Amino acid sequence: MRFRLLGRTGLYVSEIALGTMTWGGEGFWQSIGDLQLDAAKGQLKAAVDAGVNLIDTADVYSSGRSEQILGQAIKDLGLSRESLVIATKARGRTGEGVNQVGLTRSHLMYAVDASLSRLGVDHIDLYQVHGIDPITPLDETVAALDALVRSGKVRHVGLCNFPAWEIMRALGLSERRDLARFESIQAYYSIAGRDLEREVVPLAEHQELGILVWSPLAGGLLSGKFSRDAEGPDGARRSGFDFPPVDRDRTFACVDAMRAISDRHGVSVARVALAWVLSRRHVTSVIIGARTAEQLEDNLAAADLALTAEDIEALDAVSALPPEYPGWMVTFQAGDRYPRD
Repeated sequence: MRFRLLGRTGLYVSEIALGTMTWGGEGFWQSIGDLQLDAAKGQLKAAVDAGVNLIDTADVYSSGRSEQILGQAIKDLGLSRESLVIATKARGRTGEGVNQVGLTRSHLMYAVDASLSRLGVDHIDLYQVHGIDPITPLDETVAALDALVRSGKVRHVGLCNFPAWEIMRALGLSERRDLARFESIQAYYSIAGRDLEREVVPLAEHQELGILVWSPLAGGLLSGKFSRDAEGPDGARRSGFDFPPVDRDRTFACVDAMRAISDRHGVSVARVALAWVLSRRHVTSVIIGARTAEQLEDNLAAADLALTAEDIEALDAVSALPPEYPGWMVTFQAGDRYPRD
């Protein structure tokens, strides 16, 4: 397992992170996974034994049950707290009250205490806002997160699913007011969904933000177990939760190309899909979420798969984004202004 720095911090995180969205099985989340404590402990031990130190959860996963299971699993396995980087999130609805949602100072202060209690820890290494809140002023959110860092309850802060312009606005606010800044972006990214490369990746590279990838297998469609009509194995996640949205023609063109490469390497299509994401220089860590021990073992093995230059060139070509304005105009006008070799 290799380790990469998280943004501008001195914190190293494993290039593969263990996601816990499949833990708990409460309500809506049951369609994604319903692993309980014993199975979760097995996953956590296997991941830690493989070198994983970044564990990702959220307060809304199974209505907090995922956090509870993670905390209990850490305790039962006797894992060193300092050896783990625990990441959780806040923003989603956590109760029926009108203020039990969003990125307000009030909700974040309540949410962090609730997460700490469920996890059974005294601090969170990476506290992430789970998405935008169009009602709450961004400066209120940034100031509230800074207060949490200064309190010691949170070590670093990150964001998820923000557009590039809003990320830059948040960074500007924190710089002007000398507040804790966002150090990471958690975002959807896969060989079938490379939209992140248009605006967010260049921003992250310029501002030295870490990128944590969710759904690198596009909700299972890149596992190699689905046909072009999206029929998959019984109980597959996509059957109950068809997300994230993808261009199916491009997706299965990618699957065809990956299948040829997987056959040459003697590995699964899923492993090739993960290895391609890991090959991107802008990616800090890839979050994997498995429903079975076999899936987890196969996903973890992606860290050991070295794609050849020819493999990557073929996959880059089949998955290339279609031109979009203003990108194509920038390329057209600025082609002669890039540094010469």
